[in-house]
Amino acid sequence: MVKIYLKYLQFFAGGIFLSLLITSCKKEDTSAPGIGSPVPLATLGLYEVDSSIYKRVFVMISKVGTRNVTYPLVFDTGSAGMTIDAAGILPASMITSNGITVPGDSITVNGITVTPEEAVIAFGNAQNEIQEYGNLAYTTVTVGDRNGNVTTSRIPIFLYYKIVDTQTGKKQPAHSNDVFGVGPGVSFANNAIGSPLSYFRSSAGAISGFKLATFASSGFSANGTYVSGLLTIGLVPGDIASSSGFVMHPLTFSLQGGYSPDVPATISYNGQNIAATILFDTGTPAISIIANNAAPGNISSLPDNTDVTLTTNNGFTYSYTTGSANNLTQVALPSFTGDPRTIFSIDFFTENEFLLDYKDHRIGLKNN
Repeated sequence: MVKIYLKYLQFFAGGIFLSLLITSCKKEDTSAPGIGSPVPLATLGLYEVDSSIYKRVFVMISKVGTRNVTYPLVFDTGSAGMTIDAAGILPASMITSNGITVPGDSITVNGITVTPEEAVIAFGNAQNEIQEYGNLAYTTVTVGDRNGNVTTSRIPIFLYYKIVDTQTGKKQPAHSNDVFGVGPGVSFANNAIGSPLSYFRSSAGAISGFKLATFASSGFSANGTYVSGLLTIGLVPGDIASSSGFVMHPLTFSLQGGYSPDVPATISYNGQNIAATILFDTGTPAISIIANNAAPGNISSLPDNTDVTLTTNNGFTYSYTTGSANNLTQVALPSFTGDPRTIFSIDFFTENEFLLDYKDHRIGLKNN
């Protein structure tokens, strides 16, 4: 039985710092396209889950290497790379309290090649951080379940053996923070690890990338609701044409982390206009954080019924009003959080569409 750890909904699976289930018999279309105009590689559903104010969207993983599994992974636009607990995937004899046993240069088991390259991947910020300890591995992954799925080529992933809450120092349950990071660039912990979706290639001419439909506000539930058609893998020319309605934002490159998901913008609230870099993060489950060097304190919440407007440098505009259950927003000093970015939480995705073009390194945003 799959267990989604609702208590971990509050952790930011999205912004990298340093570095259910309901099924039906309906199949989504993942068949191989015929000759003709480019078509997406696959369209899949995701699972929407909530607990109080916290919301998550999960993608189901049904096979890792040759192992049939049923694991929900946080679908995260704020990080790059798939991280998953080694428990239930590797033999228990390989997993110790001090690491994963890898004799020699590598070991292949259950169709998974585990390397001795170790790393620590951290999620969250200086005030709320989770760390995963593990190894670089290579394998195929089946994304989705019987509602519709697609299998990757052999890709790099991160297998962790230990997960720790840095605030308490306590080890957390297995699979409590498995992450499917689909952002651009590569993991800060290991440059070999990138988004699993970036490795898909279509013989039908689709462009490497993905598109998210708006998440269904009514779909979030404590037990998890499967919502079809949310994720389209592979872009077609119409998706990135000027007539599509998407406002495109070119991404910048750095030697550490590759292409950045951050978008330059201005944030307006309470008569203030703040220059910002924005991370649009499905992995932040509840509270958007406006980074403001002139904030009156370390961190404070905007009152209900506060109007906030985002305007990117490329002309995308989105306005919302804060509430007690949705669009919660805090203002924080970057010196306190350790992160200079403004981070928009999953609530943004219930009102806007999102597109990531891996080929030409662009993010597209569209009001719905």
